[in-house]
Amino acid sequence: MTDYAIGDIQGCYEQLREVLAKVDFSPSRDRLWVAGDLINRGPSSLATLRYIESLGNSAVVVLGNHDLHLLAVALGGHRARRKDTLNDILEAPDHDRLIAWLRQQHLCVHDPARNLVMAHAGLPHIWSVSHAVACAREVEAVIRGNSAREYFTHMYGNHPDCWNDNLEGMDRWRIITNYFTRMRFIAPDGTLELSTKEAIDSAPDGFEPWFHFARNDDVRVVFGHWAALEGKTGSDRFMGLDTGCVWGGALTMMNLDSGEKVHCGC
Repeated sequence: MTDYAIGDIQGCYEQLREVLAKVDFSPSRDRLWVAGDLINRGPSSLATLRYIESLGNSAVVVLGNHDLHLLAVALGGHRARRKDTLNDILEAPDHDRLIAWLRQQHLCVHDPARNLVMAHAGLPHIWSVSHAVACAREVEAVIRGNSAREYFTHMYGNHPDCWNDNLEGMDRWRIITNYFTRMRFIAPDGTLELSTKEAIDSAPDGFEPWFHFARNDDVRVVFGHWAALEGKTGSDRFMGLDTGCVWGGALTMMNLDSGEKVHCGC
């Protein structure tokens, strides 16, 4: 069995199938780790979502900000945005099943055997792996439970912008969500700066890319979300897989054991 991790697909279904074909991917023997943002902005969000869902246990999925946005539209009363490509999902006859499946996915996955974490935006240096996993499970339970509509109604926002163990309720859930799905630049104390989306050299004063800060462990991190990086973090330990497929870049997939990458141009 081979495990592959793939960056932000964002509804680019044809490119997904092309890059899988390059490694002769078979769900009967292989697994696909999806680093979030399965859908939205690309032309085939429904086909992409249906395919990943059809993989069953052969898919390991974390939610990205675009995936949560679909749930916020479907469950939280939010309107789709002008550039969204979600209507095919929202109007599909199997809409309810797909939404229910998406709600069961994770915010963070930890593979102790590989000393590996996968989260859409990354892993903040202020959290140990065990703390990060506990925070992820806390919000995952909300997304799956009876408080989901409340959560998705109030999910959006940039505040609080820093972790505090005493946070409760929606403030706590929102900052956890933002670390896992929106983080790029962060301050030494864990404060998030969420407006800047450009490359590393655009860091606002007092902030650095989250992967520039020292950690108290040697865990490796697979993430997506930050297309402007073009997959380049300057470290073999922090593996960025969003190479901007939906923006005309490439879709990137990596063998989790060998580190070998395959690409498909868009």
